[in-house]
Amino acid sequence: MRVLVRADASVEIGSGHLMRCMTLADQLRNDGSEVAFVCRDLPGGMFDLLNARGYQSAKLPLAKAGEGAQQFDAEETIKAAGQLFPDGVDWLVVDHYQLDAVWERMLRPHARKLMVIDDLANRNHDCDLLLDQNYYRNQDRRYQGLLPEQCVTLLGPAYVLLRPEFAEARRRLRTRDGTVRRILIFFGGSDSTNQTRKALDAIKLISSPEIAVDVVVGASNPYQDEIRALSQEMPKVQYHCQVSNMAELIGAADIAIGAGGATTWERCSLGLPTLTVVFADNQLQTTLDLEQLGAIEFLGWADNITAADLACAIKRLIDNPALSRNLSEQACFVLREWRGTGTITAAMRKISTN
Repeated sequence: MRVLVRADASVEIGSGHLMRCMTLADQLRNDGSEVAFVCRDLPGGMFDLLNARGYQSAKLPLAKAGEGAQQFDAEETIKAAGQLFPDGVDWLVVDHYQLDAVWERMLRPHARKLMVIDDLANRNHDCDLLLDQNYYRNQDRRYQGLLPEQCVTLLGPAYVLLRPEFAEARRRLRTRDGTVRRILIFFGGSDSTNQTRKALDAIKLISSPEIAVDVVVGASNPYQDEIRALSQEMPKVQYHCQVSNMAELIGAADIAIGAGGATTWERCSLGLPTLTVVFADNQLQTTLDLEQLGAIEFLGWADNITAADLACAIKRLIDNPALSRNLSEQACFVLREWRGTGTITAAMRKISTN
């Protein structure tokens, strides 16, 4: 199949959309498909990573937001599609909060099938397949009235997009005893408000030099030089940038400090107890629902949390191994029915034949 992906990454919106699309693209490519990306040329756009992973990509010029934005985006995407796939597109995959059925209807004549990746359920879509990998208590009802009658839906963590390294790590998953020997800090690919610095300040406050710390930042993090320098000043703190071994780091950690969003599922897949904050409205509901399941400890909005708040939460987990063990068990439980990314590509192939 010839597959075109429309997704963006930037310092402001983060890397989650593009990273999960690359996970899908890797599976499609392994299955013999040809995949290319169309992304807007934004600061922190991660085009270097796309190139390093061997994907062709087209850059869309910057455009003003507001009326006509979807039409402009659709016209530019159609042009890019013709350049990347002169013989036509079998599947168009779109993962973008600013695009909806208006954009999708304009692209319909230029792709045999259309797939949407979403988790907001706040707008209409015109698609053949919809994927929402997040956990919601009402997930079976969220898209009622928003999709065509014939649209196939893949809903919930059973369909979460995880790289193969997580499937392998999950097969040899250790049982955590609740003792905190190693902490993982990761707030996503960009962390535009520098929550990473706040977490490192919290590590200083708990004053437990026997605990090792892995701090991870993305290539688009504007504070990476500051975080690197601070990490080098602190004992037993290892600095990592744009890693390819996240499953290894998650598996080695005893607790994590991080944001809601796509990385939530990487941590849950390996049962890592996590102190979670949210940055955006789209992260809030699934984070609240996971908290109610006992799969994470939710601290609130990132901007409202201080280093002292984080230090207290970390100390609470250190002093309460039973709580940490329970968080680990419940995190694993959320993904008990995970079916692997191949299930999604199999659904795409089946729909293609209809």
